[in-house]
Amino acid sequence: MRTYEIVFISSPNASDDDVKKLTSQLEHTITDKGGKVTKVEEWGRRKLAYRIQKFDEGTYTVVYLEGTGQEVFEVERRLRVTDFVIRHLVVRTDEDLKRAAKVKAKRKAPLAPRNVEEDFEVEADDDDLADE
Repeated sequence: MRTYEIVFISSPNASDDDVKKLTSQLEHTITDKGGKVTKVEEWGRRKLAYRIQKFDEGTYTVVYLEGTGQEVFEVERRLRVTDFVIRHLVVRTDEDLKRAAKVKAKRKAPLAPRNVEEDFEVEADDDDLADE
């Protein structure tokens, strides 16, 4: 199963009930298609980095899910046709999570003990002894 992160920005004119209704519809769609919603975060109203469709602010919502990819197509379609959604983004995160787990495992692995004396051991050459 792949993991995805879906972020969508709703217009500030949309009521909280509309956003919650859309979020519950998306969750229902994902579960109907065989996926699993792991977490939903509502970030609330925030200022946009740049103006989108004459709006300076938007309500951010993030949905984390696990699925095969078919769920994502339907969710994207619903977000495109919803009037009060001004922007959305879907990111596949399973490869990033695997990479982060490998790095974390390397950090936790114990280092082999080093012999410091071997690093600084200098062998005397016969020429050096002859000069003295």
